[in-house]
Amino acid sequence: MSNYLIHFAKEILGVPFTVGSVEIAKARDPERALRAAEIRFARQHGLVDWRERADTADIATSSAGRRG
Repeated sequence: MSNYLIHFAKEILGVPFTVGSVEIAKARDPERALRAAEIRFARQHGLVDWRERADTADIATSSAGRRG
């Protein structure tokens, strides 16, 4: 299982502006991580669908060795 970081952006005049990010700690694959992030983003912002606030969702694998 991998860690994923999903960035949500709104495009204005063709330029993407990040409106939020969601980190998914463990997911079997990128598709499941993306779906989980879409649901979490919508809930965090009190929305029915994440597309009400953002136009795109881009996924990246987070570094697994991060410690805090």
